[in-house]
Amino acid sequence: MDSAAVFNIPPHEAIRARVFREILMARQRVYAVGAPTPLDCIQASVAGEVYLKREDLSPINSYKWRGAYNRMALLTPEERERGVICASAGNHAQGVALGANRLGISAVIYMPTSTPRMKQVAVARHGGERVRIVLHGDNYDAAAERAFAEAAESGRVFIHAYDDYAVMGGQGTLADEVVMSGCGPFDVAYLQIGGGGMAAAVSCWLKAYYPNIRIVGVEGVEQASMRAAFDAHAPVALPYVDVFCDGTAVKKVGGLTYPLCAELLDELITVTNEEVCAAIQLLWEQRRCVAEPSGAMGLAGLLKQGGPGEGKKALAVVCGANMDFTQLAWVSRHASIGAARSRYYRFEIGEDKGSLLNLLESAFEGLNITEFQYGKVDPVKAYPVIGVEATPPQFQMIEERMRQQGIAFEDVTSREDVEFRIIRYERDLFQLPYFIKLEFPERAGALHDFLLAARETASICYFNYTFTGEQVGRALLGLEFETEEQRAGFKRFLANAQWDFDEIESTVLDRVF
Repeated sequence: MDSAAVFNIPPHEAIRARVFREILMARQRVYAVGAPTPLDCIQASVAGEVYLKREDLSPINSYKWRGAYNRMALLTPEERERGVICASAGNHAQGVALGANRLGISAVIYMPTSTPRMKQVAVARHGGERVRIVLHGDNYDAAAERAFAEAAESGRVFIHAYDDYAVMGGQGTLADEVVMSGCGPFDVAYLQIGGGGMAAAVSCWLKAYYPNIRIVGVEGVEQASMRAAFDAHAPVALPYVDVFCDGTAVKKVGGLTYPLCAELLDELITVTNEEVCAAIQLLWEQRRCVAEPSGAMGLAGLLKQGGPGEGKKALAVVCGANMDFTQLAWVSRHASIGAARSRYYRFEIGEDKGSLLNLLESAFEGLNITEFQYGKVDPVKAYPVIGVEATPPQFQMIEERMRQQGIAFEDVTSREDVEFRIIRYERDLFQLPYFIKLEFPERAGALHDFLLAARETASICYFNYTFTGEQVGRALLGLEFETEEQRAGFKRFLANAQWDFDEIESTVLDRVF
């Protein structure tokens, strides 16, 4: 369906023609600096063929250099003398830095204070002595506001990240490469949206050469500034923007990009951060590519919709791979949730010796347990949280088993206490506790074997385990005993068993309790 008709927005043929010409003119300038990036066909569990435009392999590991360099190459000698200024969450800044170094222009680059360190380092590396980095504000919009003010004060030329014809022209050259690849025609393209520059330019070019292509704009759930513009019939500022996908964290889309997107996009969808993580994992598994969150957003949208359909071709742009290393842990934890392979359940069972083991045997036999959170909070009832990785049919089987056995449970996958691993416990309920850090082979049944061996003498009063991807698993276990003799006997059992463990020092327990 034509979104222009839906939202009563007239066609903007003049803007579209201008952007098309800018892309044509940008070719020579862009290819003087960087070679075309490849188009990869990957295997994904969806219907149809999936192609990826690998902008992560560009000179700055992002498509942003195309627009920044193209705009800067058009500066007059007098403008070059004054220098340039920009605001960016990272990738556009690298493009401006690259352009400044290649063209011999000084640049001031404003970046949010939350910008990942690796992007700051990359800007400095690409720009060298030509670039001065200023960290300002908590987000792109705050940095941009200050950069605009300094541009007015200093006379430097502001290089916009998206709302500029020449910038869009440079960004659109990636679509030219798609057409020239010979892999088309494509039936659908999934384009991530921040300010809308890439989506507008790429849509303009693809629709000219593939008139029947369907363009799907993809936004983060709490980054949907283009959807807000569509609803309001004009660009409007969002009150809040999530910054996990920092490259698309823009509160307000461009005045030039909005009418083009309104005319050219056939659909707008949103994806969750977890769905983006699942796309990042697929890229790693397929191409050993570690895309940054915004870079995988288009693929996340494609996966969410199940692909283009049998016999059809879909295109997604891996628009960046400037991932901050510290984000990898969060991505790894949430990828299986986004791919609907992981769930977390909270149970209500009896606070009896062996009850946790019985739960594992009755509901999770043969399945991959990825997390265990439990602390004793009641003398009669226990409320463990178990994370499990499985297929949708297996999840149905688990839940049916529990209903048949009368085990009370709830899905707590997205609950904050589970997300932040808040494990409640009542220390006064622990009877002769003994805490250990247990190491066991990370294989199905290994932890079960330990619990089975311990069941006769010990009860679990605290259990903290999460899968880390290593060959061994590590759990912090608290066990309690009815008598000192049982406690001493259990220690002797551990000393003679094959389990690797360390006792938790009393000073550590004092801090915990």
